[in-house]
Amino acid sequence: MSEPEVLLRGLGIPESPRWHDGRLWFCNWIDQQIVAVRPDGTPEATAAPVEKRMGWSIDWLPDGRLLMTGDKLRRQEPDGTVVVQADQSANEIVVDRRGNIYLNGADFDFAGGEAPRPGYIKLVTPDGRLRQVADDIQFPNGMIITPDNRTLIISESFAGRLTAFDIEPDGGLSRRRVFADGLGPDGICLDAEGAVWVSTGGSSIVRVAEGGSVLQRVELGEGRAPFALALGGPDRRTLYIMTAEWRPSDSITDNLDRLVNGPRTGQVLSMPVSVPGIG
Repeated sequence: MSEPEVLLRGLGIPESPRWHDGRLWFCNWIDQQIVAVRPDGTPEATAAPVEKRMGWSIDWLPDGRLLMTGDKLRRQEPDGTVVVQADQSANEIVVDRRGNIYLNGADFDFAGGEAPRPGYIKLVTPDGRLRQVADDIQFPNGMIITPDNRTLIISESFAGRLTAFDIEPDGGLSRRRVFADGLGPDGICLDAEGAVWVSTGGSSIVRVAEGGSVLQRVELGEGRAPFALALGGPDRRTLYIMTAEWRPSDSITDNLDRLVNGPRTGQVLSMPVSVPGIG
């Protein structure tokens, strides 16, 4: 089996990877950048118009306009101007093929050590209406939607599980169920066989089927935390792994302080896989 190779290094916290328009895009937290990686591996970074150094992500509307979370949901117009799409703070985002925007978050200061509160998923419909469609999410993180627009899967990081919902015709969520547990999920991605690439909570990632069967495991090395994953490349058979140094023996606060104020240890790793990505 192939081993991951370093594609980029010297980053803050790379997060929210997306394969879009023939390039790998991701958020470079701390340095507040949106980075697009050309096919030859050359990164192009632009300043992100967000008000947070950490806890924001990106995705695209079906018409190609870029969306950014953070203190508010913002949209970049074709001429480069940025407008507020919804006055709603959020962490992760995913958009379905109909233009429904799903946002998640939890109203407590994770980085500051505040006691956790259950999180939520909210929906912004194409006509601009905002409503909550799920609650009691135990630290919501990465989300994916199946290509048929019928299922949403979310990482519940504090519960150690992936949770699936049916998507109703109006965009609402129903039939909540466990997709897989015993994990340490953050950013996730889906492949053509319906399996999910996800972190374990340590320094490894796994490809897991619905029900929890582990189909493949990849070790990244001690102290190298996987924050998010994406399948991309010309044939969608490259797994991109967003990582940074994380010391399990240290507190969350100490780890975050080191990432913010210390050397930039963030990396993007890449590895070929046999089953391509979709969605």
